[in-house]
Amino acid sequence: MKVAGEYYQTIWLDPQDETVVKIIDQRFLPFKFTIESLKTVYDAVQAISEMKVRGAGLIGATAGFGMYLAGLNAPDDWKSFRRSVLESADLLKNARPTAVNLSWAVERQLDALKEARDSNEARLVLQKTALDIATEDKEACKMIGEHGFKLIEEISRGKEGAPVNILTHCNAGWLAFVDYGTATAPIYLAHEKGIRVHVWVDETRPWNQGSRLTAWELAQQGVPHTIITDNAGGHLMQREMVDMVIVGSDRTTCTGDVANKVGTYLKALAAKDNGVPFYVALPGSTFDWNLRDGINQIPIEERSGKEVKQVTGWLDNRFVEVSVAHPDSPAINYVFDVTPARLVTALITDRGICAPSLEGISSLFPEYSGLLQ
Repeated sequence: MKVAGEYYQTIWLDPQDETVVKIIDQRFLPFKFTIESLKTVYDAVQAISEMKVRGAGLIGATAGFGMYLAGLNAPDDWKSFRRSVLESADLLKNARPTAVNLSWAVERQLDALKEARDSNEARLVLQKTALDIATEDKEACKMIGEHGFKLIEEISRGKEGAPVNILTHCNAGWLAFVDYGTATAPIYLAHEKGIRVHVWVDETRPWNQGSRLTAWELAQQGVPHTIITDNAGGHLMQREMVDMVIVGSDRTTCTGDVANKVGTYLKALAAKDNGVPFYVALPGSTFDWNLRDGINQIPIEERSGKEVKQVTGWLDNRFVEVSVAHPDSPAINYVFDVTPARLVTALITDRGICAPSLEGISSLFPEYSGLLQ
């Protein structure tokens, strides 16, 4: 996608020095556009854990490049090299717990290494696999856009020229992936093809990824949008001001239960009560083929309660933190919740649209049928 008219991905190899990985530090958006260099696996772990990068696809891509950086800095001795890379793999997998793309990318790198015979060959394998992960993420999001576009186009036919109003939660845009995004990919394509769209953007406390990230990237692409408080979605749906909801996913079970930014479940309940279609957009890499019960099996990350009790804002060309709660009151900060499959209208994947069920998902991903028995 574009920033001030110039094309960017969210992560890339430095063309001047391929030992350096470049990222957009999302903590400073929308006020400053900052590019940071990652040179070690520790830089990659920090980027993930401190939310310089976030979003399922981008976390996975960063983990892939993190393994590449681990290989670059590992000893040349083959036995020591493998031991060092395995230690780095554990560091990366523990950086954040909920997004399955992280462990998926690390395991893919480890599988690829099985074909290497020495450290030099291994470094080439790690670089190629990291680039493949990033390219495939980008292509998957593009295909999600193609499939999801049809849903927007169908609603548009009945709107008689009025915009299709789409509500989204948190950021499942290009900033959460390598490019295009998941929830936003159909929106961008519809806008590009001349269909009138308008996006309701949940602010998404406590990190405000909606108001700070989704709104920023929609503005960069010229897509009409309006920021709303997290709890306004139900009100809008009651008044027929929402035609569809599209959200992303950090982990989806093989039965269609969806873990996404906390508050997604409440949007799904409101959508169900008001007859608004509720779609989840995700690439195949976000499915966890080993889990069936999202509520009881998906790990839910908890971050510091400080993030709930304080808000970071932009003042006099710098970030400042202000307290919004009584200092002696405890706070708990669940980052994700699980939306049961029964509340999901359909899943929009890179392979097509399917029912949020074992049968529906396996019809698009038959190669995993052995795991789904």
